[in-house]
Amino acid sequence: MVYCTKCGTKNPDDAKVCAQCGAPLYIVSEVEKHKRKEMEEECFGIPRGGAFVSLAIGIIILLSGCIWLLQQAQIIPKTVDVWPIAVMIFGILIIIGAIYGLRRR
Repeated sequence: MVYCTKCGTKNPDDAKVCAQCGAPLYIVSEVEKHKRKEMEEECFGIPRGGAFVSLAIGIIILLSGCIWLLQQAQIIPKTVDVWPIAVMIFGILIIIGAIYGLRRR
């Protein structure tokens, strides 16, 4: 049995918070908090890269895909490849990930 340090209530061994007052039964170390925060900040394989870099790369990829698609459509108007659409979707996903990262801060 685990006792709550705040109110003294007995709690089961597998409990994370006190059943009576809701206080955490185990203290999370600062190292664990720091590791968890680092893992949450990683975005698309760029550790500690920041959302600005991801946003810039996403915009560049998106613009490249749009320009390439427009060039291809003007040269061969009947044939449109799927590749530029995939590049644009990838760019949009990177931008969404960067915006999501900025909002969480």
